Amino acid sequence: MRWNNFDGLAVYAKLAREAGRLKGFDYRAVLDEARVRLYETPIAAGLTFNYAAKVVDEGLLAVLREAAAEAELAAKYRALLNGEVVNTGEKRRVLHHLLRGQQGKAVFENGKDIGAFYAGQLARFTAFADDVHAGKIKGSTGKNFTQAVQIGIGGSDLGPRALYLALENGAAAAGTQKLAAKFISNVDPDDAAAVVASVPLETTLFVLVSKSGTTQETLANELFVKAKLAKAGLDSAKHLVAVTSETSPLANNPAYLDSFYIDDSIGGRYSSSSAVGGVILSLAFGGDVFKAFLRGAAEADKAALEPDVGKNAALLDALLGVFERNFLHIPYTAVLPYSQALSRFPAHLQQLDMESNGKRVNRDGKPIAYQTGPVVFGEPGTNGQHSFYQLLHQGTDVVPLQFIGFAESQRGDDVEVDGSDSQTKLKANLAAQIVAFAKGQSNAENPNKDFPGGKPSSLIYGRKLTPESLGALLAHFENKVMFQGFVWNINSFDQEGVQLGKILTKKVLSGHSGDGALDAYSALLGGS
Repeated sequence: MRWNNFDGLAVYAKLAREAGRLKGFDYRAVLDEARVRLYETPIAAGLTFNYAAKVVDEGLLAVLREAAAEAELAAKYRALLNGEVVNTGEKRRVLHHLLRGQQGKAVFENGKDIGAFYAGQLARFTAFADDVHAGKIKGSTGKNFTQAVQIGIGGSDLGPRALYLALENGAAAAGTQKLAAKFISNVDPDDAAAVVASVPLETTLFVLVSKSGTTQETLANELFVKAKLAKAGLDSAKHLVAVTSETSPLANNPAYLDSFYIDDSIGGRYSSSSAVGGVILSLAFGGDVFKAFLRGAAEADKAALEPDVGKNAALLDALLGVFERNFLHIPYTAVLPYSQALSRFPAHLQQLDMESNGKRVNRDGKPIAYQTGPVVFGEPGTNGQHSFYQLLHQGTDVVPLQFIGFAESQRGDDVEVDGSDSQTKLKANLAAQIVAFAKGQSNAENPNKDFPGGKPSSLIYGRKLTPESLGALLAHFENKVMFQGFVWNINSFDQEGVQLGKILTKKVLSGHSGDGALDAYSALLGGS
């Protein structure tokens, strides 16, 4: 298995020729019912990836198959699953897939079966959540818990928060909501103050998440919460659990009701399938809901092993994105879920993609001469239509769009207005936007009303957003990002770009930065 730079592959020149051949691709001529039905492939858990509104034809698909074979993408995914050290920057394995099922060989670390370890942690925090729901574990005044609050930042917040919001409506409709949940992430004290003021402290369980046990923002927020609990006359040790590594200062610490563990093979932005997401989601909705989420993710992980690009949605999505980034020279991607439940999903994918593939050197630390990860942003439809879609339709840049939509709402609570209910209106808006972006509208008499079209998009759709389909959706994007990193020969699993700011922050707080500019900016903001 070879790890070569993308521009060193023979297929690189072929893809450049394909971009020239497809220049001026005319959606108005080709986008019809037959194309819409032809250009799609299943993901998992009832989800389908439709790419009919992309710049693609059978000729390009043939070259993308060559790219997948020459870059050995299936073999690299298999190597990751089998526990090879693919995180070269930190010299670590990458095992988040193992959290939701054994797709490769058993992986051992110092004689410990890592898959069994993850399964054991799942069993432990599921049992803990069951005991909380049954009233066997109570707060310091003997009352049952009614609320859970997660304290974490980055991957300890964005993914779990997005998933909680995605499942909340469905749980309410199904009657499976156990505890309400909220999240504290920002070191800005207004964040913690607002959340703490909004919950009944006497019946609130806090989940502290820090793999290292030293995350500055998280520990500051923990102390804020502990001070509020103490002021209320409550024993914080009976209102806090920790999610951390076995070697952190939070592990086996009597300051917490219990501790649940992850390890260095689980990167923060890939940790929602671990105790990082599992504890809060199991407390909120019950262990069965979280396990259903894991099943959907595992099904998508298995589907991503398919070597045929045309039958592997994550691989195909990845390669189409690479083609747009490197050969159509488009530096952006918008994620547009037509589902209010996915309101924070774009924010999670922003971290997942930009922290993983925002790299300028290859796996060996050598500079590369081609573009890597795109800028990712997004908001739910139809809100975005009344916000930034103006630029997407008539601005000077082309932005590829990733739409997500469902046939049914989660709650099923709706009203009919002007001959259709709101869910039908939502779906109509989604269909209209795909075609409007692709085909546009000519208006020679009034250029202000001219829509150029030619804006590529894909659609992930299913019947309903469920725990299973949510797991598949998350895994699809995780695997897409992974495959793109393999193509670009970069390390998608470290994040050195977040470290420099942390180092300089410590210098400011020490009062002896030794940097005049740093001290001056600190002074502008009221520092010492």
